[in-house]
Amino acid sequence: MTYYLIAGERSGDLHGANLIRAIRQHDEAAQVRAWGGEQMETAGATLVRHYRDLAFMGFWEVAKNLGTIRRLLRDCQADVLAHRPDALILIDYAGFNLRMAKWAKKHGIRVYYYISPKVWAWNQRRALAIKANVDRLFVILPFEKTFFNKYDYPVEFVGNPLLDALAQHQPDPEFLTRLGTSTRPIVALLPGSRRQEITAMLPIMLATAAQFPDYDFVVGTVSNLPAALYDEMLANYPQVKRVADSAYDLLKQSVAALVTSGTATLETALLNVPQVVCYKTSWLSYSIAKRLIAVPYISLVNLIVDRPLVTELIQEELTPARATQELRAILPNGTGRAAMLAGYAALQQIMGDPGASERTGAAIVADLRR
Repeated sequence: MTYYLIAGERSGDLHGANLIRAIRQHDEAAQVRAWGGEQMETAGATLVRHYRDLAFMGFWEVAKNLGTIRRLLRDCQADVLAHRPDALILIDYAGFNLRMAKWAKKHGIRVYYYISPKVWAWNQRRALAIKANVDRLFVILPFEKTFFNKYDYPVEFVGNPLLDALAQHQPDPEFLTRLGTSTRPIVALLPGSRRQEITAMLPIMLATAAQFPDYDFVVGTVSNLPAALYDEMLANYPQVKRVADSAYDLLKQSVAALVTSGTATLETALLNVPQVVCYKTSWLSYSIAKRLIAVPYISLVNLIVDRPLVTELIQEELTPARATQELRAILPNGTGRAAMLAGYAALQQIMGDPGASERTGAAIVADLRR
């Protein structure tokens, strides 16, 4: 059978790759095309377009690029029609993929959604659009099943694919040697995977790092963005190291982290690293979001445990002074470290076991065969 996957972000590329492998365990003849990245391509997909072309963040940024987004939608739709897959599998990336779902439904293409758009966070009535246009939805957060029940839409909680990725990760035994770090403890700086995130968050993270001379600070960079982007910001911080595409290895060696809000906050918690969550965007995007957001937290960690376990520094609260204060509290011997680690243990219980990709892949193949 033929499968067409669409992921618009780095994390979606990771989960899409694991899903492709799971599908192939149950359908050895599977043919896969994808909008995604290197990891999906390595898993065996024919890569049509890279997710870096889709990386627009924030209301204002999306509005500025509406023409480009419309053109990308048309290109994607034309390619899907040209290959007429048995299944269109959408991975998160709501703005683009919800439009693709509606379009595919009209064209009689079976639609599966893996990793639900965060419709519970804002404009919750989008759940009705998912119900109307998505044949089967596989959710990865425990509270999502309850949320969709309110709309009389039965969805399947398959567990969280981050558990799969973490279970499969093989630590690099040469990581510290490659990094060239000293014997000082490490603090990870994870500024995100989009250009807009990095330009907004990394300068503040670096200014914070300057306040802790007894620690080695290491920036987790991504290779899908040019090194020059980091060079400019790191020029005045020669003591700060960097490492590309090695977030898990970095976190496993770190005593704490400053992390841009997103999937990385949950990864950091599951790796048991105390963290401060950072988020800053344009004034207009933040003003719009503040009026629309329907949940009390921005980090997945706090949403899952339903309390403020990790500190969230948002917009004007994200300053070097506040970040320094909050980071100091979670470093070894800090006043907030033990409570955060205890909260992580509760989070692990809620999250359950690995196997989300396998369960989802098996369900999609079985559904198509029926």
